[in-house]
Amino acid sequence: MLSFFKSKPLLKDLIPENFVDIHSHLLPGIDDGSKSMEDTENFMVQMSAMGIKHFITTPHIFTNVWDNTEAGITEKLQVTKGELSRKNCFASFNAGAEYMIDSFFMKRLETEKLLTLKDNYLLVEMSYLNPPMQLFEILFEVQLAGYKPILAHPERYLFYTNKLKEYERLKKSGCLFQLNLLSTVNYYGTGIAKTADYLLKNEMIDFVGTDIHHQNHIDAFSRKVSLKNTLELEKAINKNLFFLP
Repeated sequence: MLSFFKSKPLLKDLIPENFVDIHSHLLPGIDDGSKSMEDTENFMVQMSAMGIKHFITTPHIFTNVWDNTEAGITEKLQVTKGELSRKNCFASFNAGAEYMIDSFFMKRLETEKLLTLKDNYLLVEMSYLNPPMQLFEILFEVQLAGYKPILAHPERYLFYTNKLKEYERLKKSGCLFQLNLLSTVNYYGTGIAKTADYLLKNEMIDFVGTDIHHQNHIDAFSRKVSLKNTLELEKAINKNLFFLP
């Protein structure tokens, strides 16, 4: 009975030493994340203190919103690493991208070498308003092109809230899931936390990420986890060891 009343842990206390974060927006001035090199340095020092030592940052590639390119991201990464090298706030720092599945995505897939998190693992996201009409066909084409799609923050797509079986369909299509850690502390609302709990309980989460954009996100790591399935969350966090360089 005593375990039932045990206090929930702080999210930051669940982050293991040498953790690999596979989703963040730390390259300065390139999207809606870090605004400056000073921001980036400050965020990474704080994240490192929580145990995050390896970073695979993922700028948005979203046509007509964040028109980043693979070459531009790679160049910005090298400049940023050079500036940060004196700060000793990371063990490794690399970049993939977070690709919006929009009307231009298929052209990118057909004509460009996409930036992956590791090997052929590709981070993608959808509009929060509605899923692409041909989502499953697109996921099939992604895999046909040799990539393994990882859907960023599946718990945040509210159009699936009352259609939880759609998550099973996505998993069966070969799509991996990356949970946003802040979803576990009610940062985005109790409904999203409830969906995160469902996905963890049903062992659908493959990896996790911070999705850090700004200081408020970092501050939220000092909140208590609100989920029932804390053990499943810890298991999901440890799966990120796969991305150790």
